[in-house]
Amino acid sequence: MTDNTILVTGASGKLGRETLDILLASGKAADQIIATTRTVEKLADYAKKGVDVRRADFNDPASLAEAFAGATRIAIISTDAIDPGSDRVVQHAAAVEAAKKAGAEHLVYTSLPDPEHSKISFAPDHLGSEKAVIASGLSYTILRNSWYQENLLMSLPHAFSQGVWASAAGDGKQSFIGHEDCARAIAAALLSDSDENSILTLNDGDSRTVEDIAVLASEITGKPLKVDHISSETLREGLAAAGLPPFVIDLSVSADENIRAGGFNIVNDDFERLTGRKPRSLRAFFEENKAAF
Repeated sequence: MTDNTILVTGASGKLGRETLDILLASGKAADQIIATTRTVEKLADYAKKGVDVRRADFNDPASLAEAFAGATRIAIISTDAIDPGSDRVVQHAAAVEAAKKAGAEHLVYTSLPDPEHSKISFAPDHLGSEKAVIASGLSYTILRNSWYQENLLMSLPHAFSQGVWASAAGDGKQSFIGHEDCARAIAAALLSDSDENSILTLNDGDSRTVEDIAVLASEITGKPLKVDHISSETLREGLAAAGLPPFVIDLSVSADENIRAGGFNIVNDDFERLTGRKPRSLRAFFEENKAAF
């Protein structure tokens, strides 16, 4: 195991905390882990374990120099600033520049599949951020996370309550990835001694249509679920009628359009090669979360 000091940004978020837990469970010494957050109080429990908790705000580049000092390998977990008025490319570029100035040797960045061609509304954020990472001159591991399995917890409970899943994804197939598996990938990239550049697309090893997913979910939950194939325009109108903010509507519609276009239809063994373990399957996700549906 590497003796390098490693750093996780956005460490008070769900993905950040999961990554810290996996790093600590791996045997990595707490005093060789730096965790940054805008609000250090949120990581008091990790500070008690010996993790070096530091304040870092991507909107305040001046805060990053001290926060990143001494880190050899840095994981830049992409921020969740997708609402209007935010600029994640600027945020991430500031972090990349700070990492370079701090003398870091390797960057890990969390992205999404094929951002150059993706129809996801925030794909340009990731494309621009990937370019900043690559242009830094530092070695890098870019982790392109497929759609989280956990995202189904936001849509399917309501669909099950109605017995109908309205989708504009057509017959497009998509792969998923478990949230914790993404954290395992980040931890593995940080703990690695490799200085090779790599771009990995993380997925659960399978690809399914909406119909396939509905059948699987129904089988495990014992509840009927019919798929209602609708147009993007009809989906947009329905979400607007429900009172959702425009940027949320754009995200939801573009996600279905990306599925329909094949933008999530990527299956490989990148996760297993990086972590040495199999990803959680979609079936296992439904079985573990059956009560939520």
